[in-house]
Amino acid sequence: MSMFSVFDISGSAMSAQAQRMNITASNMANADSVAGPDGQAYRAKQVMFETQSQAGSGVGGVRVTRIVDDPTPMRMEYRPEHPLADEDGYVTMPNVEPVNEMVNMIAASRSYQANVEVMNTSKTLMLKTLTLGEN
Repeated sequence: MSMFSVFDISGSAMSAQAQRMNITASNMANADSVAGPDGQAYRAKQVMFETQSQAGSGVGGVRVTRIVDDPTPMRMEYRPEHPLADEDGYVTMPNVEPVNEMVNMIAASRSYQANVEVMNTSKTLMLKTLTLGEN
């Protein structure tokens, strides 16, 4: 493992968490979208991660493998006056849970911040290593 691998590993984690925050923001923005361009209610998305290994060391980073639709059932709200209501008066609403999405956002944000700290600490240690023989 090279001395600079920590930057690759933290950078991959930051990239993955940034994608997670974007998907979570999209979910939150569409929490009340009754119909999208396809005429269907918005379905929440989730990010799937996978570890990456580096040649020889086995230590690696993380990457987003795919973004999947959340399989939880859609919410049904009774709104008989709504134009998209079915014959029983129910409107299909997105399966976005705002509390869960906020937890996702906080976790992704803290993970991102932790990786920024790892990079900053590594940079500081490398700079101190370079100045060891100066005194």
